[in-house]
Amino acid sequence: MKANVGSIDRVVRGIAGLAIIGWGVYAQNWWGAVGAVPLLTALISWCPAYVPFGLSTKKS
Repeated sequence: MKANVGSIDRVVRGIAGLAIIGWGVYAQNWWGAVGAVPLLTALISWCPAYVPFGLSTKKS
């Protein structure tokens, strides 16, 4: 797995993931678990959705 998520992308994904999880906890809704996906991709700096399209936000 080659990193394909840049620093700004990581920050946005991390904030979005935490916000979704926080909303799920506040609303007492299991949909907050969806926030784990952007949070995980931010933590590992790799997005599987970028691979088929050859995308990368990481600077060379």
